[in-house]
Amino acid sequence: MSSAAEQADVIVVGAGLAGLAAAAELADAGKHVVLLDQEPEQSLGGQAFWSFGGLFFVDSPEQRRMGVRDSRELALQDWMGTAGFDRPEDAWPRRWAEAYVDFAAGEKYSWLRRMGLRLFPVVGWAERGGYLADGHGNSVPRFHITWGTGPGVLAPFERRVRAAADRGLVSLRFRHRVDELVVTGGAVTGVRGTLLAPSGVERGRASGREAAGEFELSAQAVVVTSGGIGADHDLVRRNWPERLGTPPAHMLSGVPEHVDGRMLGITERAGGRIINPDRMWHYTEGIQNWDPIWSRHGIRILPGPSSLWLDATGKRLPAPYFPGFDTLGTLDHIMKSGHDYTWFVLSQKIIEKEFALSGSEQNPDLTGKDVRLLLKRVLPGAPGPVEAFKENGVDFAVADRLPALIARMREIAGDGALDADTVTREVVARDREMVNTFTKDLQVTAIRGARNYRGDRLIRVASPHQVLDPKAGPLIAVRLRILTRKTLGGLHTDLDARVLRADGTPLPGVYAAGEVAGFGGGGVHGYRALEGTFLGGCLFSGRTAGRAAAAAL
Repeated sequence: MSSAAEQADVIVVGAGLAGLAAAAELADAGKHVVLLDQEPEQSLGGQAFWSFGGLFFVDSPEQRRMGVRDSRELALQDWMGTAGFDRPEDAWPRRWAEAYVDFAAGEKYSWLRRMGLRLFPVVGWAERGGYLADGHGNSVPRFHITWGTGPGVLAPFERRVRAAADRGLVSLRFRHRVDELVVTGGAVTGVRGTLLAPSGVERGRASGREAAGEFELSAQAVVVTSGGIGADHDLVRRNWPERLGTPPAHMLSGVPEHVDGRMLGITERAGGRIINPDRMWHYTEGIQNWDPIWSRHGIRILPGPSSLWLDATGKRLPAPYFPGFDTLGTLDHIMKSGHDYTWFVLSQKIIEKEFALSGSEQNPDLTGKDVRLLLKRVLPGAPGPVEAFKENGVDFAVADRLPALIARMREIAGDGALDADTVTREVVARDREMVNTFTKDLQVTAIRGARNYRGDRLIRVASPHQVLDPKAGPLIAVRLRILTRKTLGGLHTDLDARVLRADGTPLPGVYAAGEVAGFGGGGVHGYRALEGTFLGGCLFSGRTAGRAAAAAL
């Protein structure tokens, strides 16, 4: 049990990626750090462990090798067109955005490479936009997959922190739940909380909240890196923005249950300010995990651009709401449709080439750095985890003919919303557009355009074909649900990651980084994200907080 009078230079609350980055930087500066987390040691690294490991770089060697011409100016244009900053409190988030793009176009690559991080050579093209040049989306591929996925991103920082612990500079305290920031004379001087009973559950599973004692720690500074609200669906609904329609009645969770947002309210009660709580990032391509780890566990399909996207009644989603183009634009359209789920309709040929699943555990080849297994991605057949979902997932329907597929879709939905004639009309109309190289269908144009990029043609986009072509079959339908993921707003911070009060002045003694700070400033992404920017936002803001706190002591 921790001593009530125990003193450290800095307390870091949350042992996810941002917390590890902050603690590593503080230790490198010679500061004594206590790193706290309410979860057991086997969950060190938090959400980042489960991620696909996507990182946003600008003008990287991998981009250049794939024939992609990128620049800091183009990336900043894309970021600002996507973020849509339009509030007075966006002044610091905008400055964080500029600083992060500079980081992604500059030191980020060499900094991570020096720590041993390596990247998959094919750069992905996420959030393609579909609007004008200065609107939402990535103008070029920028989604770099870490060799080793999420665990590969975490490894250098865990290694640095454990090495610092061996030197006596970092004390790792698991099952320590912070309940209060201690404020003395207007400054944050420590934390109080509950010691939770030990837990041996596997990573990601609910660890229990039985109290086993109390603790109090004092420090010259506290860095809050505790994550967002994605597992608390009631909290998600309370903060749901009116602009996105009625909150979903049913959602899947893309994060473990410990992602509860508790430290947001705790820091606010100590005097910090939360901004942009209505800005959030949830995926529209969620499927129920047939082999779940946490409650309501959902997996996101990372789709190529070829699947037909239908609403619950069978109507095709309008342009530019194609797979992989505009996540929140599509979410907005779905939530105003009167239903909280949609459908992909596709062929076996499409699923083999275009379906990837988000998550380290869904990509054993990349996570395990298994080259032999990785090479199977270019061979006929879908990746093993995708086929497992097709065979076992409750959201998948498979049939040789369209009427049978529609009947199975209606069984899965169970609400009578799907109209067979509408589905048939949409599929047949789309197939007619595939007969010529000419088309008025913007999705067909986008598919053909995507295949101009070597990476898409090689492993990401199927050759254009009619979905009803028997040679491309069987037919497949996938019910898609809303999947909670990221909090885009959060604690308001300046460029030194100091938490700001309502009057805009720093709250002495407290810093924030990662998702709890909207990945920097209280909302570095604005309204929407470019993807591959969440892990990098944790790294950049965690590094910034650690360095700034060390310099201030």
